[in-house]
Amino acid sequence: MANVQVNAAEKIEATENPKVKISIIPRFCKGCEICVKLCPTQVLGMEMFLVKVIDIDKCTVCMLCELRCPDFAIFVDKK
Repeated sequence: MANVQVNAAEKIEATENPKVKISIIPRFCKGCEICVKLCPTQVLGMEMFLVKVIDIDKCTVCMLCELRCPDFAIFVDKK
């Protein structure tokens, strides 16, 4: 996880399955769609101008979404 300060009251949307957990901080997301366009398996999509996990079971844990997010709004944790 990047060195990003998140307070205890921060809203974090987490989606997980047995192999991966994807966490999104909606307040940080500016809706640039970089993560959506880079995802090779179309795990992510946009809803109301914010990134959302559409199908976590397709995630290959390639980390492109986390690595390329300019706002540190998305985190991928391999289990």
